[in-house]
Amino acid sequence: MHVYRTHNCGALSHADIGQTVKLSGWVHRKRDHGGVVFIDLRDHYGLTQCVVDSTDSAFGAAEQLRNESVITITGEVRARSEDTVNKALATGEIEVQIAALELQSAADTLPLQVNSEEDSGEEVRLRYRYLDLRRQRPHANIMLRAKIIQSIRQRMVALGFTEFQTPILTASSPEGARDFLVPARLHPGKFYALPQAPQQFKQLIMVSGFDKYFQIAPCFRDEDSRADRSPGEFYQLDLEMSFVEQADVFAAVEPVVKGVFEEFSDKKIDPDFVHIPFDEAMLKYGSDKPDLRIPLEICDVTDIFRGSDFSIFAKNIEKGAVVRAIPGPKCGSRAIADRMNSWAQGEGAPGMGYIIYGDGEARGPVAKALGAEKAEQIKQQLGVTDGDAVFFACAPALEAASLAGKARVRIAQEQNLIDENLFKFCWIVDFPMYELDEKTGKIEFSHNPFSMPQGGMDALNNQDPLTIKAWQYDLVCNGVELSSGAIRNHLPEVMYRAFEIAGYGAEVVDKQFSGMISAFKFGAPPHGGIAPGIDRMVMLIADEPNIREVILFPMNGKAEDLMMNAPSEVDETALRELHIRKQLPKT
Repeated sequence: MHVYRTHNCGALSHADIGQTVKLSGWVHRKRDHGGVVFIDLRDHYGLTQCVVDSTDSAFGAAEQLRNESVITITGEVRARSEDTVNKALATGEIEVQIAALELQSAADTLPLQVNSEEDSGEEVRLRYRYLDLRRQRPHANIMLRAKIIQSIRQRMVALGFTEFQTPILTASSPEGARDFLVPARLHPGKFYALPQAPQQFKQLIMVSGFDKYFQIAPCFRDEDSRADRSPGEFYQLDLEMSFVEQADVFAAVEPVVKGVFEEFSDKKIDPDFVHIPFDEAMLKYGSDKPDLRIPLEICDVTDIFRGSDFSIFAKNIEKGAVVRAIPGPKCGSRAIADRMNSWAQGEGAPGMGYIIYGDGEARGPVAKALGAEKAEQIKQQLGVTDGDAVFFACAPALEAASLAGKARVRIAQEQNLIDENLFKFCWIVDFPMYELDEKTGKIEFSHNPFSMPQGGMDALNNQDPLTIKAWQYDLVCNGVELSSGAIRNHLPEVMYRAFEIAGYGAEVVDKQFSGMISAFKFGAPPHGGIAPGIDRMVMLIADEPNIREVILFPMNGKAEDLMMNAPSEVDETALRELHIRKQLPKT
């Protein structure tokens, strides 16, 4: 007989009754009924009830056990009585009568309860993450993640993609977030950077003559934590393809993403990955990450308010503001309107105007100032009826879109308009190549600087930069951005010109992106790719509100690893070897 186990704790069934078996695992729960002790023994695979009574030699040892101690038991499998069968367990028809018990490792008093779904708080859970991961839901989430990654790999290989690994130590490059820097001991004063993404390397793989690349890639960005973003590091399905257009990338990605969601979730999946231009998304949904489960669309009503007697809006329109209208189904009450107004103030807006429709008339200060005809025009444009309301955001375009988009989600949540049992995907396309920094007045890249502008060199030379669209796209699901991608700029002359418009001379391109721009001068294929986020996909499938719930050993919101005490001090000897001197901020 094996020294630790003949079966795992999820394997025994009615067919094993009468066998002598050996099990090892953690004491999940102990119940002392006087002369009888019941032990729920747990391992990775499941849970088995074990029992010992006062006549057994192992009874004394069983009485002394603490939860989460590791033990090995030997005993006979027997049937549970009919009234004690546990149908919720795979092993619920049997129990093991303990003949021998060996303590492998004793547990101290626990800082959190493993056999309970009680939330012990983030700090305790992350400090003792190895205990937290023994709990059923976190354990299941990590196993789900592993299975999803395995499924993705199989699907990508089946589509003809080849997995390559790109470097972790590389050069720093300006890609939108702060780099994590690694001092180069052999090159004093110089630093490696951990890759924010394998962007340049995967493009160079295409230039090297490979056709379809993928990787489950670790990415490192020194940025703040959010519910859908882990600080420090994350993983993505990184892929790139040669000789493709935008539609080819979509055709490769959709079956992989859809297939994974179908395989691992019981929710309904809308089969249509609709295409929404960026400008349309910002107008209709107030976001480039729209939740299409919400059956509400924002409308532009600027012209209705222009020159109207509602002077607050009319004056702002003259200064360049716009007015966005958000339908509010079943929101036609003063109490709801006041709540929305208070909510908008909490979002930093002066408030939120509204019109309430009921009994064949429009009510409220906005309706009174506009007049019945214009109020009716708004009603018809938004498709609302009596008992509904319309809410308004008046501000510069981006501010109005943001507030209207948040209001759309808020209304949907309060009125239970979101189908929580549905996944709806969409592609956001036709992103602007450039945007204007309102503080500096400078033209900057709005998305990925390596994207091909629509219209190529002709557009760069002859169009207003702020009107140029790029072959850039995002994949969005239920209001969560899963992925960004683009058809790449593979022509050196186009790349130089694109960076010139954003204020970067050829010398900057040659210095910052020397490997890639040099490679493009020796024959580069048209290519494109995308990088869906593994963590975010798992978070959606697992129906978890926070991305840390699907990461094995996550950091907290301050980018600290409480379990390993990172970041940590290093001794002066190590700093001297790296030619680094501390210069701490003044407190």
